Amino acid sequence: MTKRIPGLNLANPVHLLAFGGGAGMMPKAPGTWGTLVAVPVFVLLQGLSLPVYLALVLALSALGVWICGAAARDLGVHDHPGIVWDEIVGYLITMIAAPAGWPWWLAGFILFRLFDILKPWPIRAVDTGVEGGFGIMLDDILAGLMALACLQLGAWLLV
Repeated sequence: MTKRIPGLNLANPVHLLAFGGGAGMMPKAPGTWGTLVAVPVFVLLQGLSLPVYLALVLALSALGVWICGAAARDLGVHDHPGIVWDEIVGYLITMIAAPAGWPWWLAGFILFRLFDILKPWPIRAVDTGVEGGFGIMLDDILAGLMALACLQLGAWLLV
């Protein structure tokens, strides 16, 4: 069951994307549901060359600044919990050059969620101190980069 969110209109493509196709409407843990949306997206993109994957993630990040900012303005809430485009991009960042296989998808998922939820420095400072679509995206970009570093360290040690 999803919750009703005043001002949200999933017929609006910006809202649909910002809310991860509706995943952000889940009543509990919308960020986790949004990250789950990112897993099959990653699976579809993992075969791309590294330069193409990086360019696409960069483009999705830039687009996210606009999408998240517009959705937040429409809803009248900065960084509404249902806006999950940032989680989708954060997971895609985590998975840059990840080893193949579902154990790595799961490890990336767990690492990204931990950094996104716990918000160690400097993530928390960005989360509370940077406004607008850029602020909505930046804390998850940082969480993705920290999770990426941990995932790559794990791969280096284990593979």
